[in-house]
Amino acid sequence: MGNIAILTDSTAYLPAEFCERHDVHVAPLSVIFNGESFREAVDITTEAFYDRIEAGNLPTTSQPSIGETIELIERLPNEVTDVIAITLSSGISGTYQSMIALNDMVDVNVHAFDSEISCMPQAFLVEEAIHLRDAGASAQEIMAHLEKMRELIRAYFVVDDLDHLQRGGRLSAAQALVGSFLQIKPVLHFQDRMIVPFEKIRTYKKAVRRIEEMMEQSIQGDGTGYCIGIIHANCPERQAEEIASMKQKFPQAHVTGGHFGPVIGTHLGPGAIGITWYRREW
Repeated sequence: MGNIAILTDSTAYLPAEFCERHDVHVAPLSVIFNGESFREAVDITTEAFYDRIEAGNLPTTSQPSIGETIELIERLPNEVTDVIAITLSSGISGTYQSMIALNDMVDVNVHAFDSEISCMPQAFLVEEAIHLRDAGASAQEIMAHLEKMRELIRAYFVVDDLDHLQRGGRLSAAQALVGSFLQIKPVLHFQDRMIVPFEKIRTYKKAVRRIEEMMEQSIQGDGTGYCIGIIHANCPERQAEEIASMKQKFPQAHVTGGHFGPVIGTHLGPGAIGITWYRREW
């Protein structure tokens, strides 16, 4: 690992075996059901979370415990001098600000990086940081590269149920009611660190097709050099269909699947699909 450690939060939804293999440390966010807190991927599985949602239980969310994060950093090997901490968007969580505050509490340099997004795009940034760390880049070089890369990632989402957006303050009750009645499926994206509507489109299939059109305009040729991610919220069949479509359209791209775990699933709800892509330089 050398003198640089990589830390992210649980909303990157990286597999445990990946984190162990690449020495990535994870600070978990939590969902709270009826006053009881569950750290995602630690105290509650994604499957158990969606079971609760389907049963009508509505959680809130909270950022990682500052005390647990300090303990995590203090367990790092003595040779570590710098921590690259890649967080979900500061517009939907205080995690980024907490990582900045850690510099006054620990004996290493914590370089907090606001992904300005979450989920698989955040994981893409972690993968880039791993590659650069293993290639011998300095903490400053890694941070500079992440700043450039963040501008290249594209990501859009379609939700199946507007009620979750309404409860999270993304839509008014009136908008959710009218949208549900008209079968409006907003295409969402992150703008200024917040989840906001990109376009309002009738029907789920048309909304997904709109994202595909934007991808086709962005990716040239057979997809060589591109990473494409298909993210799902408890709808693996939709994900599998979209992955198959992407592999057919872009046979040389690296197409992979991910999921919306409990914290992000709280905001998007079951049935949501996300599509993200960027061009990798290595």
